[in-house]
Amino acid sequence: MARRLLCAALCAVLLLPAGVAAPPTPRPAQTVPSATAPGAPLSERVVAYQMDARLDAQKKIITATEILTYRNLTGQSLQEFPFHLYLNGFQPESSFFREIRRRGSSGPWEEKHRGSIDIKSFEVVGQGDLMAAIKFMQPDDGNPNDKTVFQVRLPKPIPPGASVEFRIAFQSKLPETVARTGYMREFIFAAQWFPKVGVWWRGAWNCHQFHSTTEFFADFGTYDVKLTVPQNYIVGSSGEELSSMTNPDGTKTLTLRGEDIHDFAWTADPNFRVFEDSWTGSAGAVKIRVLMQPDHESQAARYVQAQKGTLDRFERWYGPYPYNRITVVDPARGSAAGGMEYPTLFTGDTYWLMPAGLLIPEVVVEHEFGHQYWYGMVASNEFEDAWLDEGINSYTEVKIMDSLYGAGRSFFNQWGLALGDADFQRLMYQGVADTDPMVRSGWQFMSGGAYGGITYGKTATVLLTLEGLIGEETLRRALNTYFQRYRFKHPTEEDFLKTVEEVSSQNLRWYFDQAVYSTQVLDYSVDRILSDPVEWFAEKREEKKGVTLYRSHVVVRRLGDFIFPVEVEIKFDNGETLREKWDGKDRWTRFSYEKKARVISATVDPGRKVPLDHNLFNNSRTLEPNPQATRKIANVWRVVVQMLAQVFAWLA
Repeated sequence: MARRLLCAALCAVLLLPAGVAAPPTPRPAQTVPSATAPGAPLSERVVAYQMDARLDAQKKIITATEILTYRNLTGQSLQEFPFHLYLNGFQPESSFFREIRRRGSSGPWEEKHRGSIDIKSFEVVGQGDLMAAIKFMQPDDGNPNDKTVFQVRLPKPIPPGASVEFRIAFQSKLPETVARTGYMREFIFAAQWFPKVGVWWRGAWNCHQFHSTTEFFADFGTYDVKLTVPQNYIVGSSGEELSSMTNPDGTKTLTLRGEDIHDFAWTADPNFRVFEDSWTGSAGAVKIRVLMQPDHESQAARYVQAQKGTLDRFERWYGPYPYNRITVVDPARGSAAGGMEYPTLFTGDTYWLMPAGLLIPEVVVEHEFGHQYWYGMVASNEFEDAWLDEGINSYTEVKIMDSLYGAGRSFFNQWGLALGDADFQRLMYQGVADTDPMVRSGWQFMSGGAYGGITYGKTATVLLTLEGLIGEETLRRALNTYFQRYRFKHPTEEDFLKTVEEVSSQNLRWYFDQAVYSTQVLDYSVDRILSDPVEWFAEKREEKKGVTLYRSHVVVRRLGDFIFPVEVEIKFDNGETLREKWDGKDRWTRFSYEKKARVISATVDPGRKVPLDHNLFNNSRTLEPNPQATRKIANVWRVVVQMLAQVFAWLA
């Protein structure tokens, strides 16, 4: 999820002018052959959903039946089954909204924001009607008004290796979009719209409540969906459209199927403008389908260009994309549905006037497609290990955006100013660096800002710093190995960390313990520089360059608790440069020299290999003050003020 990027981007500015090439025009719609090769399934297919759903476009209600077949691959008998009802989070007393209010949100509550899933019948084949057995539960916070999780105890347990079939009738009321799902005028984005079984993980059921800072976790399987909508609605969905049948009542019924995915979302809007293109990788052709709002139609090429470039980099660096399609949805203005991922479908984000150098559409397309790997196929637990998806994805976002649009200008590149995506990720985490460890469950962070700053920004910065330790190519191989090894398997944080150690052939626990499992802050500074003549006491002394012998001292301090080896660059007035190494274990160190040259400057981490350093302004010092720096800061500030004035005028 990446919608929060826009507001931060408008306030974050760094210098470095460059140009952005105009994107190509998308090709006309065409037929693209499937990239899904016949043969064995890609996943274990624990679940099989068959759903028949009808949309009432006026009332924004989905009436549906669901047949869920669950294969018990846990190795033990199962008698209790938990289910998610995510849409029940859109109620004023749900934990979702309690947490939003706790963060200080003062937005008004209106009836139109209410969403729900109402179970009409619940039957287990061979065990009868179990509606009376439904019991709501609140495993995370005990809020009795939260109805996002229920549990059913079956009369008879399901033995290992056997399957159980649930038959459910339900009605889903879509909210006017608050987050992730709902409607805005005629635009429909239906996500988490059906009862979904939990995941048996680490020897127990994992089925958390819906929280304001958590996303989703589910088992892989197949989805066969018949969806009835008004005839004039254009539909996009997870999976593939197999057929469409026109009905006498002015509706049409689409037959949709998704294989080896763990969720199913769809969108419908009579106003969509459809653009299609294709890209071919090692698994075959991938159909790119972009559903644009009319007022954003001119930006379709930006979406397509970013999507094709991202597919190429993921294929080459991390592994093949095995599905035969990807659908990019441009959400309706004001819908709060931008920047959200689901299997083979995600929402982009843009505005009617989007400067070419403000790379929001490109960043969102790259980021949300990246979720097809780290959320979609690797499928880590978004409730408890969000950084394994959002954080790794933010790191790969930096690498791919830099590759496509240039390092140092891959997030913003307009009006003679530039900001790289790596700098943006670092800015996200700076203000919350010591609040929470990366491994914290999503709803337990101090605030929504802390969740975002740590899960996205810190994780990306931790991995960028890891590059300096083990090398960029080694980390790329580690991510490739991790993806190939754990796709379709729900890995844990230790699976990832051990893979990095294995591929790098290094023991990195000292780093992971500080960066991943703690709140320690990394901050080094050049504390002082002294450079005196050795014979400073002589009554009559004359200092001559290259003749006078100087005794110089440079003191470097570790201000934070994070211990990390660093380089220190020392420059002398005769042009000589030295690179010193310090393990950082003590709180400070002193470098001393006797030379016929004075030390004129010192810099910690001159190669900028440690972006995790919290404050880069204290990383360097000169012997004598340089007034040019003051003038430069003043000029930069004037440019920033002018830019922000233009931005605010544009928003107005």
